[in-house]
Amino acid sequence: MQTHLAKQVEQIIDEGRGATRSVIVQMKTDGRETRALLETASQAVRHRSMLSTPREVLPPAISVLKAPRTGKRGAAKRRELREAEQSMVSQVASRAVKSITQKILRDAGLGFLEPLISSDLVMDAISRSSRGAKKKRKSLKRSVPRFWSSASAVLELSKDDLHKLPREVSKIADIFPNRTLKVPPVVEITSLPKNVDDNKTSAWGVHAIGALSAWGAYGSRGKGVKVAVLDTGVDAKHPDLRGKLSDWAEFDRLGRMVSGSRPHDSDQHGTHCAGTIAGGRESGQWIGVAPDAKIAGGLVLKRGSGTDAQILAGLQWALEVGSDVISMSLGGLRFGPDVLDTYSNTFISANRLGVPVVVSIGNEGSQTSGSPGNDYFALAVGATDHEDRAAGFSGGRTQVIRESRFIRPDFLPLVYSKPDLSAPGVAVMSAIPGKKYATWNGTSMAAPHVSGAIALLLSATSIKSEVAAPRRAYLLQEFLMGSVEELGEAGQDHRYGFGRLDIMRAIGFAKEGGY
Repeated sequence: MQTHLAKQVEQIIDEGRGATRSVIVQMKTDGRETRALLETASQAVRHRSMLSTPREVLPPAISVLKAPRTGKRGAAKRRELREAEQSMVSQVASRAVKSITQKILRDAGLGFLEPLISSDLVMDAISRSSRGAKKKRKSLKRSVPRFWSSASAVLELSKDDLHKLPREVSKIADIFPNRTLKVPPVVEITSLPKNVDDNKTSAWGVHAIGALSAWGAYGSRGKGVKVAVLDTGVDAKHPDLRGKLSDWAEFDRLGRMVSGSRPHDSDQHGTHCAGTIAGGRESGQWIGVAPDAKIAGGLVLKRGSGTDAQILAGLQWALEVGSDVISMSLGGLRFGPDVLDTYSNTFISANRLGVPVVVSIGNEGSQTSGSPGNDYFALAVGATDHEDRAAGFSGGRTQVIRESRFIRPDFLPLVYSKPDLSAPGVAVMSAIPGKKYATWNGTSMAAPHVSGAIALLLSATSIKSEVAAPRRAYLLQEFLMGSVEELGEAGQDHRYGFGRLDIMRAIGFAKEGGY
């Protein structure tokens, strides 16, 4: 591990500029539950990679999911359990991954961070950076941005202190650069295809994924569901979003909450995404997939740019305010297949609390991907057009985890494909600040369709109340992936994932399963 950390430190120092480096230091945890989830994921990945149809991804009926794992069973029940056992949610159930409260996760995460925050090296570094201001040790410790959701903290260290850190502080698991991430580039469309312009009732994507039908067939419009949008902010005064912003926070480059911040959009991107999730019909057309859902707006990309620390802070805040799903249309381009696991622990914490994290896969084209969309535990989304063609800009590739503190060596390297599914992301009309509207291209536009669809699935079923948190996130993802309109190659591919989102079909399968 020391060799691993030393290499990370050398790379961060070599690739950075100036006298100091902004880093995210992740501490070791007890890892038992995380190890169980990662090993479960490893088995699910191997199984999914060999499937020829999305329907094989669908989770079992609620009666099977809740069936006791011991005791006598008839032949039919044993067969039913065997057929369902490869489902991710079934494996989580079979491993008896325990429900856990946010408070327990928080206390544990902060406890793992204490040796780092209290170390003489860190205290001395913070004291020097305070430019002579006299502060007590307790006050210095409070000034360190930390994230219980991933047992990590943000530090700004000299190159010399960064070299010393792995030797002087024990139980450091990883050290990551506090990278800058951006809103993926989007393109505004001024001339619409006739088939898009012919949609007069709603934006074409809302119709294409079956949202309008779900409203009518199931009375499901997202009521009682909160979707966190981590982006450039949200224009809460926009007519299509008025009264829908339930929570607000802004974070600086080190992940600290900005005091006194009021809801606003520092660009336009966040409002466009929020409109696709929960917008109304003030434009004359329905633009939102789940118009009765609430939005928790987290400004993590000031004017379209932000750091890993800002995004990690936003993710943690989204969990703290009780979000049911987190939507992120952002990322940093990765050319190689290896995955930085800066976000893995946070995504696992979110999943353990029942919250899926939806992330766009990036706009740099086939055989590229964006981080954190390429993380295994992210629900990654690619883009399609009105004719169900994969958008040329939409990313996707094979990803590889070569080393892991948790996954058994016999499961490595862990090879998997992204995206997981696709959704409308070409010529998507939605709200922008100033009571205006714009039609854009981008996987940024596709991810909010999926986030809104999860809100519909939750509001149409008993999943939120009947399914234990450690299983809920995976159940929701499997219903969405398993019910898609199958496109492209058999099974999962780099262009469509398993296929294009169909929320009407997903709700139908969930209802059939007793949810």
